[in-house]
Amino acid sequence: MRIIVTGAAGFIGSHLCERLLREEENVVIGIDGFIDPSKKSIKLRNIENLLIHPHFQFINKNLLGIDWSEILAKDDVIYHLAAVPGVRSSWGNNFKLYEENNILVTQRLLEACKNVSLKKFIYASTSSVYGEKVGMVSEDCPLSPLSPYGVTKLTGEYLCKVYSENDGLPITILRYFTVYGPRQRSDMAFHRFIECILTNKPIPIYGDGKQTRDFTFVEDCVEGTFAALYAEDTLGETINIGGKERKSILDVIEILEDLTGKKATVEFIGEPRGEPRHTWADITKALKILQYKPAVPLKEGLLREINDLKIIYKEEE
Repeated sequence: MRIIVTGAAGFIGSHLCERLLREEENVVIGIDGFIDPSKKSIKLRNIENLLIHPHFQFINKNLLGIDWSEILAKDDVIYHLAAVPGVRSSWGNNFKLYEENNILVTQRLLEACKNVSLKKFIYASTSSVYGEKVGMVSEDCPLSPLSPYGVTKLTGEYLCKVYSENDGLPITILRYFTVYGPRQRSDMAFHRFIECILTNKPIPIYGDGKQTRDFTFVEDCVEGTFAALYAEDTLGETINIGGKERKSILDVIEILEDLTGKKATVEFIGEPRGEPRHTWADITKALKILQYKPAVPLKEGLLREINDLKIIYKEEE
């Protein structure tokens, strides 16, 4: 099967490409534009093993400049993971980057796809589209994002639905809940927490640290995403991909202290902007359609992320 993955050098994208290539019949075309030059070395590290795989082709191009007619082929599967991520950085003048890379890129890709007979178009969205909710969140909950980032990802969802309804594109939307693990981006919470502990720096915490998240280990997330490739009843569906455990930020820091054998110094730095206080995914639909069952406990997942980051950040004695 010929599969295109946008955002292939990213945190989740690189893991997904590896999972897809475990099936010998798959050929993966990975596309990544390295939009942030400061993260290029990390992204190259993410795909170093992919680049030598005989069934992997890498295209290093900004998606805004791609001529999709040269890349798309009949019966392709497309995983559209490419986006500018991050809630806090999506305000102010930065919004232009989000507009271009989360909305315009998606629209141009969908426009190109309407002229090709695809097997599936799988769009990676986020729990940020839900906004502030109480209790477990199912896919049919009202959507009310709290940040510009969430707005751009929800706009991407709406674009997918418009092209599905008008042009028959075989769309599936996956909403990820707080994914963590090896290769996690340096701006994400667990990466920052672990870096600070390893390098003996204070951990900056927004709010009171009692906010909770539905943490999803990257391999679990990827298994759910991979399952959408072969599952029969995914077309037109929106599906939550959540985790095995919910914890507060302070709970997570305690676990990190236990795993590293180091006492963390915490520095509270003000209220978060654009973030819900709690997230909790109802994954009933994912179980039914994708047979999705997250398996990695939070403590095990954090240990695996710590071990990966120790390679990057030389632990100070």
